[in-house]
Amino acid sequence: MSEWYADVIVDISHEKLDRPFQYRIPDRLKEKLETGACVTVPFGNGNKLLKGYVVGIGTVCKYDPARMKEIQGIVRGEVGVEDRMIALAGWIRRNYGSTMIQALKVVLPAKRTVKRLEHRTLQRTLGREEILSLLGESRRKKQVAKERLLQELLEQESIPYEWVTGKLGVSAQTVKSLERAGAVRVVSTEAFRNPVSLAGTREQKRNLSEAQSRIVEEVMSDFDSGHPDIYLLHGITGSGKTEVYMRLVSEMVKRGRQAIVLIPEIALTYQTLLRFFNRFGDRVSILNSNLSPGEKYDQCERARKGEIDVIIGPRSALFTPFPNVGLIIMDEEHEGSYKSEASPKYHARETAIEAARLHGASVLLGSATPSLESYYRAETGEYKLFTLKERLTGGQLPRVYTIDLRKELKEGNRSIFSRKLQELLADRLSKGEQSILFLNRRGYAGFVSCRSCGHVMKCPHCDVSLSEHSAGRTGQGILMCHYCGYQEPKPKTCPKCGSKYINGFKAGTQQIEEKLKEMFPGVRTLRMDGDTTRTKDSYERILSAFTGGEADVLIGTQMIVKGHDFPKVTLVGVLAADLSLSVGDYRAGEKTFQLLTQAVGRAGRGELPGEAVIQTYQPEHYAVVHAAAQNYESFYKEEIIFREMMGYPPAAHMLAVQIFAKNQERGQALAEALASVTRRNFQDNGRSGEQDRPGPEEQAGLQIIGPAPASIGRINDIFRFVFYVKCMKYDTLVQIKDLLEEEMQKRQLADELVQFDFNPMNTM
Repeated sequence: MSEWYADVIVDISHEKLDRPFQYRIPDRLKEKLETGACVTVPFGNGNKLLKGYVVGIGTVCKYDPARMKEIQGIVRGEVGVEDRMIALAGWIRRNYGSTMIQALKVVLPAKRTVKRLEHRTLQRTLGREEILSLLGESRRKKQVAKERLLQELLEQESIPYEWVTGKLGVSAQTVKSLERAGAVRVVSTEAFRNPVSLAGTREQKRNLSEAQSRIVEEVMSDFDSGHPDIYLLHGITGSGKTEVYMRLVSEMVKRGRQAIVLIPEIALTYQTLLRFFNRFGDRVSILNSNLSPGEKYDQCERARKGEIDVIIGPRSALFTPFPNVGLIIMDEEHEGSYKSEASPKYHARETAIEAARLHGASVLLGSATPSLESYYRAETGEYKLFTLKERLTGGQLPRVYTIDLRKELKEGNRSIFSRKLQELLADRLSKGEQSILFLNRRGYAGFVSCRSCGHVMKCPHCDVSLSEHSAGRTGQGILMCHYCGYQEPKPKTCPKCGSKYINGFKAGTQQIEEKLKEMFPGVRTLRMDGDTTRTKDSYERILSAFTGGEADVLIGTQMIVKGHDFPKVTLVGVLAADLSLSVGDYRAGEKTFQLLTQAVGRAGRGELPGEAVIQTYQPEHYAVVHAAAQNYESFYKEEIIFREMMGYPPAAHMLAVQIFAKNQERGQALAEALASVTRRNFQDNGRSGEQDRPGPEEQAGLQIIGPAPASIGRINDIFRFVFYVKCMKYDTLVQIKDLLEEEMQKRQLADELVQFDFNPMNTM
């Protein structure tokens, strides 16, 4: 019988994760041990037994077999916080592809060396008579600082140390002299940094509507009966989803459980946190990339020790080390930012469901525009579906005007503002009401379209737009499909109408702000984009300024239309609405519908009615039509037909195999070799004889596309290639990932890197 070995991480900390130790697996454990298991191992010269975690198993011995130590046993019993995290890392590693080390670094809170925060107090250890005696002695010796401190100690037995050295101006040396005399002692207690510094008023529970109450009752009934489930809450903008979240969190806290509230962007933290803080006080905290290492570490420790009940943050907050999670909420669950773009390329939705399974917790996904994946699973019964179809304020959804920019151009209006938008902006400014201008820049640089007729250059094979690449020696640009590699020269005139107005679109929030001020002198504006939100607290500063009425118009990109609640906004203008329709991505229609629906939903959320203007070159596109009507179900019915016909998620699954290389030829050769290995093992049914490979029935529908250069073929002198595999079964794609990982180990890659992206949110 061959020997088996396990790589074990002994100390779970970021600084030591890159150093697993190898141990022999004894025969008695070979059938029981698996990746992620908690084990005891002898460590160091004294063979002290320590707890460790298995991060890899194999038959290759990396060191001298004679010196190899054996695993002593598997740790059984109650599952702790760290054990769940290790198990979750193992799940991520298997389902998304990465090393176990990479997966562990994602799920484990950083244990970096951070300076501990201490609260020190100076406590009196002598009686008043003895302190009076020392005070008299200090006066005689003219020890002024000591006199001040002793005088204060007569009044109170305990003084904050910072106050002693600050307000009283007493040196540490003077304090030490009193310590030596036995008059005082310094007491240190560990304190945690708290990044939440809000001045709010305690908010009372609001009365729920009948529909909201039914949702809360069903979720909690399932939980209390021991059958927590996965729920999709589809509620129109302003329908009170956040109130449902807060009531469910409150119920979980009553039961001694903790809650994780995921939000897609840091920009949403301020308003979400304010509402939860006003309800739950300092039992709420945040975790995001804006925090210092010390603040992050302290929030994890506060969660571990039970000092907080609720954590709010983007996808990384999912890995907060709570001991007993009862509920994971994923707000705006459709957002692409829930998918990691770094290896492992996990999706927070599926990972949250697995984390909830490990905790015995419920999962609630909420959105006004659910992802097709979630709605598809709700339609098939995998998730339970709830709907909220009325605004809490009793108001109506905004009235929407769809403006055809082709018509505006023909009638002589070359401004970036349509005549209708100009008219409504002037009206709002005269009334003192607020407006939002949303620039839909997603994908603006990649595609080529005609301003006269709206025609977009598309791939004849993949039904995605072609991306423009810079001109070569011929002086004529090239249009390329980044799914299959199809190329054609960039046309000088529109092939549909013959217009010379065919090119890419370029505009920015700063240009819009300048044009707006030219048109309306004296208008007060705020910008919210990548340039204005680089510093810490910039999101909160801009949002609170706009909410406080310090500007008439807020101009921004995607971050301003995601979940914010501005009661005074009665007009939303969407500029270049169809830009995101034309990115080379099968999700283009879905992303556009979601963005437009979310944008339009920012208007009329208060007592005043709202209006919205959608400016587009493709007013007839179903994504634009249904977004203007705020009709998700109609959009879903059209979009899912396209996905089923083309074999795209959620009707099927897709794996993007991404290759990065310093040398272009080597990168291309590796991409072609890996694609060839996949075809040989998974498409050639006649020669695929391995038992663990899928049979002909399972392989039916498996399709391999590419390889081709990535959408951006080179970044920092690293060449990028990609090929795609479509299949009905997710597990088959996992098998392909495993096969390619084996192939990469055989090849011992040096300057090349391969990553796997399951059901990708974006093309590279």
